[in-house]
Order: sequence, then structure tokens, then C-alpha cells
Amino acid sequence: MKRESFLSEIRADWRACFERDPAARHWLEVLLAYPGFHAILAHRILHRVHRAGLPVLARVGAHVVRFLTGIEIHPAAEIGAGFFIDHGMGVVIGETTEIGRNCTLYQGVTLGGTSLQRGKRHPTLEDNVVVGAGAAILGAIVIGANTKVAAGAVVVKSAPANSTVVGVPGRVVFVDGKRVREPVVPQVDMPDPTTEALTALGKRVEELEARLREVEGSRGTPTL
Repeated sequence: MKRESFLSEIRADWRACFERDPAARHWLEVLLAYPGFHAILAHRILHRVHRAGLPVLARVGAHVVRFLTGIEIHPAAEIGAGFFIDHGMGVVIGETTEIGRNCTLYQGVTLGGTSLQRGKRHPTLEDNVVVGAGAAILGAIVIGANTKVAAGAVVVKSAPANSTVVGVPGRVVFVDGKRVREPVVPQVDMPDPTTEALTALGKRVEELEARLREVEGSRGTPTL
């Protein structure tokens, strides 16, 4: 990921607050009462501390920021300029996460890993990705540029650029503004557990009736 200067990143993060949140009306309000901005400002500093070879100090600093803002960002995560976290409580960004320019996360978003192995295990978000409240993007997958992830989605597979991802597990429903048609399996080719259970029950009843007739016949009892 191409790195920009510290001041350039902060200026872009600052502008993002006003561009993407209509509730941001005054610079002092953002400076004092926006935990998302506080968290990314601290991360810009702690990321450089981490890269300078002081990972323990950076982690302790990130822990303090988490306590103050409710947002947990690993200091090793790579985050591009113009990053915006709206509300922010419960946001978690893992160690090997890579986030492009001008991305937006809402509260409760998790960018997490699915492996205990070292190396790349967290997602990559390309430029201009928006992730809705409570969504989870898990594993070393890539979410393409300009993609929107719906609130509450759980994404475990990569998504192409300019797409919309919804559901659990997450599935792509729009690409380049066009609806993605999922293949429909004909009903005749799909197992119907209810029909199968009724068929098995019918066979069992027939077997029991046959055995009953045999027993009655052996005793000489007239059958109906």
C-alpha cells in the first residue's frame, strides 16, 4: 500500500468526518466528540511506533485507545487516508488488515481472521469500501473497490469491485449496478425431507399390517 505523509492522512481523515456525516457541523465538535476520529488519529501515531520496532509500546497504546473509544485497531494494520468510522463502538480491526483510501466503517464492524497461522489472515478492503453496522468480514479475502457490505452481513469470500454484498453468509447481489442471478436448482432435483419421511412411514405401516395379518391368520382369527 502506498504510504502518504502523516499530515496528509490526518487532513483526509478530518475531511471525511464532514463529508460522510451530516451530523458533523462544527470543527470543535469533531475534535472533541468523535471517537472514530480519535481512534484513527491515535492509530496513525501508533502504527509508526510499531514500524519503528516498538510493538509492545504500540499495543499498550492501542489498548488505551480501545478503552477510551470502544474501537480496537491493531497498530500493525495498514489503513489508507480518508478513513472514517461512524459512531464506532465495537469496531475491531485485526493485525494484517489492509484498508484502502476513503473507506467507511459503521459501528460493530469486525475485520477479523479465521486462522491461527502467522502471516496474512485478515481481509483487504480496496478503495471506497463501505461496511454497514454489525457486519463481519473474515479471513484473508479481498473486498473490491467501491463495494458496499450490508449491515449484519458475514462475508467469508472475496467480492468483486463495484458490488453489493448481503446476508449470512455474505453473497454478491449486485455488480456494476446489475443484479446477480443465482442459479436455480429445479425442485424435482432437490431432496424433500418431508416427502421422504412420509414415504418411509407409509412403508413401515404396510409392513406392520402385513405382520399383523400373518399373526391373526396363524391363530385362526377372522380378519376384517
